[in-house]
Amino acid sequence: MDLTTRYLGMTLRTPLVPSASPLSDDLDNIRRMEDAGASAVVLYSLFEEQLTREREALQHHLTHGTESFAEALTYFPAPDEYRVGPEEYLEHIRKAKAAVGIPIIASLNGSSIGGWVEYAAMMQQAGADALELNVYFVATDMDRNPLEVEQTYIDILKAVKRVVQIPVSIKLGPFFSNMANMARRLDEAGADGMVLFNRFYQPDIDLETLEVKPNVLLSTPQAMRLPLRWIAILYGKVKASLAATSGIHHAEDVLKMLMAGADVTMLCSTLLRNGIGYIREIELKLCEWMEEHDYQAVEQLQGSMSQKHCSDPAAFERAQYMRAVLSYKPAAV
Repeated sequence: MDLTTRYLGMTLRTPLVPSASPLSDDLDNIRRMEDAGASAVVLYSLFEEQLTREREALQHHLTHGTESFAEALTYFPAPDEYRVGPEEYLEHIRKAKAAVGIPIIASLNGSSIGGWVEYAAMMQQAGADALELNVYFVATDMDRNPLEVEQTYIDILKAVKRVVQIPVSIKLGPFFSNMANMARRLDEAGADGMVLFNRFYQPDIDLETLEVKPNVLLSTPQAMRLPLRWIAILYGKVKASLAATSGIHHAEDVLKMLMAGADVTMLCSTLLRNGIGYIREIELKLCEWMEEHDYQAVEQLQGSMSQKHCSDPAAFERAQYMRAVLSYKPAAV
C-alpha cells in the first residue's frame, strides 16, 4: 500500500505527523515516533516571549503593577517555567536531526514579528527541515482595524520567508471574517503550507484562589469538523500544502481529512491519550480500509471529496447547514 504524500515540498512516507506537543521535548520520544511510523515530527513551540534578550526586562514587564492586581501574576508563566531557552531549543533541533531520519519541523509561537526573524534563521542553521509559524493572537483592542490584525499574519510570514530557504508553514485559527480570502493572501505571500486550525485554549477561573488559571482540554473527534470543512473548500484553490490538525484521533479521521484534501494529518491529543505507539495502529487500520475499498495509494484519496470534486459543492456551504438543521429530529420529551 502506497501511503506516500507530499508536504511542504518534502516526500513523506505517510500522512501521519505528530504535531507540536510536550512529547517532542524528549529525544527518546522522537525516536519512538519514528519507530512507530511517524513520517515527520513538529517540535514543541519556542515562544516569542522566550526570545526577549533581557530576561530581567521581560520579568519586569510581566510583573510591573501587579501588586495591585494579584490575579495578573498568573497570566504568563515565569521565565524559569518555560521548558527550555532559545539556545537549548536550537541544540534540541541538532540532536533530533542526528537521532532520526525523518524531517524535523521547528515551531515558533507568537503574535508579532519580534525575534522570530533572527531565530528562524538560526533554526534553519541548526538543521530544521521546515518551520511552522504558530500565530496565536487574540485581538481585544476595539480600536484596531481588522485589516491590521490580518496584516500581522502576512507581515510575520513575509519577514520569516525573507531570511530562510527552508519551507515555511503557518498555523492559524479560523476566526477571520473571510477565511477563504485570508488563505489566498497567505498563499500569495509565500506560505508553503497552512495548518488548519490552531486550538485557542481558554483560561478558567479558580473560585477558591480567585486566580486565572490555564485550562488545557484535549481535543475530541468532533473538533475535526471545522478543519475538514475548510480544507475541503480550499483544496485546489491554493498552492500551499494543507495540513489538518485538531480532532484527528483514529484512522477514520485521517481518511476523511485526506478525502477533503489534506496532504498530512497531524496527531496530538490521541498520542497523549493512547501513547506514541498508537501511530502504528492508525497506519495499520488506514491500510486495511484502503485495501478493503480497493485504493492502492493515498493520492487516490486526496481531494476526492473536496468541494472541487464534489458533485454538490454547496454541501460544504449554506445548503448543508440548512439540511442539518431541518433534518434533525429531537428525542421525545
